[in-house]
Amino acid sequence: MAKYRKLGRTADQRKALLRNQVTNLLYHGRIVTTETKAKEVRKIADGLIAMAVREKDNFETVTITAKVARKDAEGKRVKEVVDGKKVTVYDEVQKEIKKDAPSRLHARRQMLKVLYPVKEVPTAAAGKKKNTKEIDLTEKLFTEIAPKYADRNGGYTRIIKIGPRKGDAAMEVVLELV
Repeated sequence: MAKYRKLGRTADQRKALLRNQVTNLLYHGRIVTTETKAKEVRKIADGLIAMAVREKDNFETVTITAKVARKDAEGKRVKEVVDGKKVTVYDEVQKEIKKDAPSRLHARRQMLKVLYPVKEVPTAAAGKKKNTKEIDLTEKLFTEIAPKYADRNGGYTRIIKIGPRKGDAAMEVVLELV
């Protein structure tokens, strides 16, 4: 018995398809796909969510002192002349950062192996590069999804059959986060 379904694709196509569908499932919360693809995506997504639940509180908060460039009213850096050269003026600021434990860092890197980078484009600027922002799905897994499933022992996704597809009669399902 095979460990996974081949889905009629070569290894690189299959891997790309599954990565894309897992990324979309975690970003949107639900996807519509065929039953066999959904069962494969479910395995990967449940593994990622379980990893996030296991490592969600495995960090320490550290206060650091950072140098930040001083800015004027227009948002430009303030410069002053020192020894005949223009030098940017810096202020020291206290910042709180999350420092991952080694196991959480490893989990984050394992997630990044599977998830594609996601760019969110506002509807007003559709088709333009302006105002697009990069969504960190690993951070979303740790901060939004994992706390929701902290008291649950597996079974983070649900498959609901919606009937055969019109073109080829393949069974279509909705795969969603519970």
